[in-house]
Amino acid sequence: MKNRTILSSLLACTLCVSMFSGCGGGGQTASTAAEPSGTSSQKSEEKVTLTWALWDKDKVKYYQQLADAYHSKHPNVEISFKDLGSSDYQTALGTQLAGGDSGLDIVSVKDIPGYASMTKAGELLDLTQYIQDNNIDTSKYNGVVDEIKVDGKIYELPYKNEFWIVYYNKDLFDKAKVAYPTNDMTFTQYDALARKLASGSGNSKVYGNFYHKWRSTVQLFGVLDGKHTILDGDYSFLKPYYNTVLKEQQDGICMDYATLKTSNTTYQGMFENNQVAMLNMGGWFLTTLMSDIKSDKSNCKNFGIVRYPHPDGVKAGTTLGAIAGLAVTATTKHKDEACDFLKFATGEEGQTIIAKDATMPAIQDSSTVESITGLDGFPSDQNSKDAMKPVKIYLEMPLHSQSAAIDKALNDAHDAIMSKSVSVDDGIKQMNENVKPLLNK
Repeated sequence: MKNRTILSSLLACTLCVSMFSGCGGGGQTASTAAEPSGTSSQKSEEKVTLTWALWDKDKVKYYQQLADAYHSKHPNVEISFKDLGSSDYQTALGTQLAGGDSGLDIVSVKDIPGYASMTKAGELLDLTQYIQDNNIDTSKYNGVVDEIKVDGKIYELPYKNEFWIVYYNKDLFDKAKVAYPTNDMTFTQYDALARKLASGSGNSKVYGNFYHKWRSTVQLFGVLDGKHTILDGDYSFLKPYYNTVLKEQQDGICMDYATLKTSNTTYQGMFENNQVAMLNMGGWFLTTLMSDIKSDKSNCKNFGIVRYPHPDGVKAGTTLGAIAGLAVTATTKHKDEACDFLKFATGEEGQTIIAKDATMPAIQDSSTVESITGLDGFPSDQNSKDAMKPVKIYLEMPLHSQSAAIDKALNDAHDAIMSKSVSVDDGIKQMNENVKPLLNK
């Protein structure tokens, strides 16, 4: 379980905590900061403009909706946007922050490597004391906040957590006269079910399952037991999952990896063209699929979702997630207002706004879940609704200063295994040899 929740002490020594106070702290360290002066409605009515760095503003409706909803409660606070684009967002953000006074007050944090980099550089405000003083219940984030602590301190709160689920084509199940998958399905049962659905050949081929070329579609099954992580350094625990998927590939249950890679086949195209019975994928595909069905772009019209398959002995509803977080810059001149907006956007009201835009919020409570399951196009069956209530979410990539390099090393070995250029044992040996040195940096 090492490296599950904190960065190494190497990061801590680089954080300029004495320079950057917590919200409301006025020049003190986070541990001694004065209690924030409450919400902005209780403060001075002086006009304040908060600048929020993000990506794809024109494509994401809830950005403006969050800003408008907050402004309606706090008329003296305006939210302006700094759209840095999605293709190289974290690099662009790092450049903005590197100069010191960036003019930014709030930043969206796109991924764990970016978060690790910004905390190491001392560019984010320590929110720990603010969270305590404002009684923010971090347990509502399904354990994710514990995994983003840096030496026990918190520098962001999640606003989006697109956890992994299984999408299935109801019409293909009905045609094969096979019962739909359930919300309590082991990985072994998942494999057996896929084998019942595979049929046909050539243009009429239907795959029982589909593993996209990302390493996460195979490796993540192995970390759901809570005993292993992608930062273990010894990856022998992944062997049975690779063996199972490669056997499915050999038997024609899933598409051959080499064909998938060279043909640029997409999971979206395969599922929407009724060529895949089941698809293990993140929640981001839900919005796309519902939209494509509504606009008649998808041939698959009748789908459902269930919880992610789990190892034997692991509680159903345990899954993996990819978060996006909100943070306050260490140099903001409006700490109280920026922290208050962060609290709003990552709290129940803000999370409901995000959910109504068909995006998986970081909090999955009754309000946010009902907002998604009540959307036009969401499957009407109870299993699909219950699938939106995970019980435990682990991060796809836990926090580590070398997370980007580790991810590359694991991807390289995954590609070698799946393309059969090396054996499973040799691929795992490659992972061990390339990752272990990185863990000690």
